[in-house]
Amino acid sequence: MDEQLGRRERKKAQTRKALADAALDLFLARGYDQVGVKEVADAADVSVTTLFKYFPSKETLVFDLDEDVETALVAAVRDRAAGQSIPQALREHLATRLADRPDYPHIEAFRRLVEQTPALRDYASRMWLRHETALAQAIAAEVGVQEDDVKCAALARFALEAVQLARRYADAPQMIDPIFDLLERGWSATHKCRVARIVSDTAGR
Repeated sequence: MDEQLGRRERKKAQTRKALADAALDLFLARGYDQVGVKEVADAADVSVTTLFKYFPSKETLVFDLDEDVETALVAAVRDRAAGQSIPQALREHLATRLADRPDYPHIEAFRRLVEQTPALRDYASRMWLRHETALAQAIAAEVGVQEDDVKCAALARFALEAVQLARRYADAPQMIDPIFDLLERGWSATHKCRVARIVSDTAGR
C-alpha cells in the first residue's frame, strides 16, 4: 500500500512539474497573455480539467513553488544558527534569494516576464505578502509571544517588503543590508552610525 501511495505521489509531482515547465517555456517564448491554458495542457499531454486540479488559475502556473518559498522563509527563522538574530537570519536568506541562481538558468527571463506582465506582477506581490502570516507566527513562536503580536507582524511585513524594494535597484542583493540594518537597529542607531563614519572619514583626511 505504501509503495502504491508513493508511486501515486511521484506521478502527481511529475505531472505538476510537467505542467509548470510547459507553461514557463510557452510564456517565455511567446508571452504570458498570448498563451492559453489549453495550450499548456496540450504541451504537457493532459486535459484542461487535470491542469486545474493542480493549478487553480493561470497565474499559479508561473508560481508553482509558492509553498516551498513559504516553507523556506519559516525555516530561515526556526533553523537559524545559534546566536544569530531573527533579522540576521532573514537578511541572509533573502539576500540569497535575490542573488543569481546558477541552478535556475531562466531566472532573469522569469523575472522580466513577471515585471513586464501586470497580472503576474500583481499576483507576485499578493503572493509574497501572503507569506506574512506564516512568517509572523514563526517569529512569534521563536520569541515566545502571542502569534498575533504586532511587532512580529511588523518585522515579517517589513522583511518581505524589503525584497520588493531591493529589486528596484541593479545591485538588489546588496540593498538588503542597509534595509536590514534599519530593521535591526532602528533609524536613530543607523543614522548615528552613518554620521560617526562621516566624522571619522573627515578627521582622517
